[in-house]
Amino acid sequence: MGKVLRPSVAFTALALTGMMVLAACGKAKPTTSAAGAGGSFGSLPAAATGPQHAGTITWAEAPGTAPNWILPLITSAADSVNDTSDFEGLMWRPLYWFGNGIEPSFNSALSLADPPKWSNGDTTVSITLKSNYKWSDGQPVTAKDVLFFFDEVKAALKENAANWGPYSPGLGIPDEVASASTPSANTIVFTMTKKVNPGWFWDDELSAIVPMPAQAWAKASASGPVLNFTSPANAKLIYNFLAKASGSVSTYASNPIWQVVDGPYHLTQFNSSTGAFTMQPNASYGGPHAGKISTFVADPFTSDTAEFDAVRAGKIDVGYLPLDDINQTKLVESGGYHVYGAPDFGFSYVAYNFLDKTGDFNHIIAQLYIRQALAHLENETGYIHAFFGGAGGADYGPVPAVPKSPYTPADAASNPYPFSVKDAISLLKSHGWTINTGGTDVCAKAGSGAGECGAGIPAGTKLAFNDIYTSDPAVIGEMCTAWASAAASAGITIHLQSSTYNYIIDNYDNPVPGGKAYINKWATEDFGGFTDAVYPTTLGIFNGPGAENEGTYNSAEANKLITASVTGGNAKAVSAEAGYLTANQPGLFQPNGDAIIVWRDGLSGPPASFSNQTQFNLTPEYWYFTK
Repeated sequence: MGKVLRPSVAFTALALTGMMVLAACGKAKPTTSAAGAGGSFGSLPAAATGPQHAGTITWAEAPGTAPNWILPLITSAADSVNDTSDFEGLMWRPLYWFGNGIEPSFNSALSLADPPKWSNGDTTVSITLKSNYKWSDGQPVTAKDVLFFFDEVKAALKENAANWGPYSPGLGIPDEVASASTPSANTIVFTMTKKVNPGWFWDDELSAIVPMPAQAWAKASASGPVLNFTSPANAKLIYNFLAKASGSVSTYASNPIWQVVDGPYHLTQFNSSTGAFTMQPNASYGGPHAGKISTFVADPFTSDTAEFDAVRAGKIDVGYLPLDDINQTKLVESGGYHVYGAPDFGFSYVAYNFLDKTGDFNHIIAQLYIRQALAHLENETGYIHAFFGGAGGADYGPVPAVPKSPYTPADAASNPYPFSVKDAISLLKSHGWTINTGGTDVCAKAGSGAGECGAGIPAGTKLAFNDIYTSDPAVIGEMCTAWASAAASAGITIHLQSSTYNYIIDNYDNPVPGGKAYINKWATEDFGGFTDAVYPTTLGIFNGPGAENEGTYNSAEANKLITASVTGGNAKAVSAEAGYLTANQPGLFQPNGDAIIVWRDGLSGPPASFSNQTQFNLTPEYWYFTK
């Protein structure tokens, strides 16, 4: 799937945990080291051997994460893990599943199709569906269902570009697809308008396809006939019907449309007020699972405190541990829970506003040495120990060192700008700034030559700007405060201002039309960050015209490398892109906190089926009770 905007660094917002348990039969041995190795936290037990029992799994639904969209063709507004992973993914599986535990890699077992085959100079891709998947009404999942999704995406986008979250205008699906055909019941062929990067197209584009049951959904009304969806006029009618049904949140469990599924579950109860839901096993599910699939119950909580109280009282089967409560780990373990955490595959960062003219900040931040100096003033290792309780991973660029990816660049594991106030001061001095460690640095040598402050920075300019950060979670403010304190030691004045996540992304975001009046109101802002796509290109985030380019960073070299990542033949071109951005610092990259999950001793399954929750994947069909 595409990149997902995420508040904070993967803490509470990432509480995709949940589920069940009873008492344990046999004890499992941990397969990972405890606390902090490679960015992970706690231990991950091996699957228990012996009898497997089905039951009812209760899963902690974090505050503010109630599902509000059910149609697998997800809108931009609903493009979050709350809908795609925690809810829809249990009922309708994507064409390709990416994620093996914490690793962002291809998962063949959970994919509906075999790996794609490319031809004609990477302009044609052929996809063969597996034969073991079928719909709950008994019909097989076929190429027609893939084509149905594709045609409905086109119909949806024709009405509004926000009708499909993963959409990138002019790129990928559907804009770069010249034609789609189904030469056989289990084969679909996409012919492109031009050569694309196979790695990017498979990992990010084809994985966003979710086959839909054409035989049941290709209708314009509940009682109407099945229509020829390849007709654009019919596709429009079908989309409007399905989208309207998806907007009727209170009818999710009662509408028979949503009962036709190919995933391990179907919805039986849904509370539109609280977000609570119950799912029963789909007897027709053809994918891998435990001997018997358990009932799945999402139990909503109004606060992290309430959720943690439920964990301490043993009232939830699978939940999460807020980072604020990490010192309670031993207490949770003594209460009969396993604890494991890992950082999300993504990045947190302070966005720089390259258009803010206040105090000539646009000219100041355009200087690479300034961005390098600001990076030297961030103590990532110190933050992880002081603010994350050791449960986090360092991150120096758009692709983190942990979890490791096939596309992790060589410079991801080492900090190109290690914490050093001395080095920051040295950079500023060598570029014409007078250092005032008890006040604010001043540009003494204007100009764009060697030893001068840089183009557009007048003599006398003060090195001062504001930083607006989200107040929740608290760790964001703690990191920004520590950064500002270190900056003050180098004579850089950072005025801190707290705000809310929603206000920041609605107003301090240059591409947002309604926020243009605020372009000169913010110099830097920290809303959290992004969850990377499996093929982690920053297309849309750090390319010049990107729709999510918060601060309008624009580098000719970055644009060139990003373009190569999605159009060239090198599947690992994105590593070069990430390496350049790590060095060029389009924002201040921050450490990623662990998402920490907890589950009862009596609940077991493959280790990856638990650890994958830290990466926004949820697969409770693998879980079983041991007693």
